[in-house]
Amino acid sequence: MVIKVFLASSSGSTAIKKKQQDVVGFLEALRVEYDPLDIACNEENRMWMRQNVPEEKKPANGIPLPPQIFNEESYCGDYDTFFDAKEDNSVFAFLGLPPPPGSKEAAQADKAHIVTNGNHVEEMNGDLEDTIEVPLEERNGDAHVEEEGEVAEGENADDEAMEEETEGDEAPADEEEAVEETDEAHAEEEEQEEEELRQLEEEEEAEVQEEEEGDLEETQEEEAE
Repeated sequence: MVIKVFLASSSGSTAIKKKQQDVVGFLEALRVEYDPLDIACNEENRMWMRQNVPEEKKPANGIPLPPQIFNEESYCGDYDTFFDAKEDNSVFAFLGLPPPPGSKEAAQADKAHIVTNGNHVEEMNGDLEDTIEVPLEERNGDAHVEEEGEVAEGENADDEAMEEETEGDEAPADEEEAVEETDEAHAEEEEQEEEELRQLEEEEEAEVQEEEEGDLEETQEEEAE
């Protein structure tokens, strides 16, 4: 499965550029392989993206803006849905990919599976305990030679499991760092948009004030004549 991210390399919008950087940076932090497809320099990419974004996901004008994310031919979502998935630690589910072992998303999936099937597991464990018979030698306190080998094998298996868990801890750490970085980028993006909106409002107020001053001067000249 190939993740496709449709981007605009020459976009004049600062907000779009930051959203694209946010998505790409987070995917790279999670070590998710993806294929960046430029819609600014490739008309085929642009048309494919517009045709394959579902109608209910398109804006009012019918033209979806980048970034848009697909898994092969399946539509995943835009920046807003990607950001929501990131906040919920469900990016791999959003992308249609299995979460890596040791990640927060994998832990959540395991908990959900246990909650769903917990009663069945307990019943099975109870049945197994009832069917196990304790050997006569063990009741008398005599250690069996074969049991020592089984204990050693069990300890080795536990050691291997511990090593796998410590290796898997690196993935959540990277994921947490990526979440913090993208949160900061999102906050900066909001501040930038507010600043741009404030500048536009100030420019409009200045234009209105100039027009009013011009009208006032004209009326004064007419009265003077």
